[in-house]
Amino acid sequence: MMTTPSGRRPKHLSSSPFKPAAEPVVEVFEVGDRVTHDLYGLGQVSHVDSHAVTVDFGAKLVRIAHPFPKLHHL
Repeated sequence: MMTTPSGRRPKHLSSSPFKPAAEPVVEVFEVGDRVTHDLYGLGQVSHVDSHAVTVDFGAKLVRIAHPFPKLHHL
């Protein structure tokens, strides 16, 4: 995928024969959500702020920054 020097994708032209790229889905987590992480396993969201979530995985609390790699809702 191409991006401009500012990091944004260029505008899709209506005359283009290609379909526009799908917008990425941004996960939204709330306190109490049960989640799974590819490395840490099952957990529960204990804190949410504008840039990260803190998840209680039982043995440890882990702060995971946006865009929440490897973290999925159950």
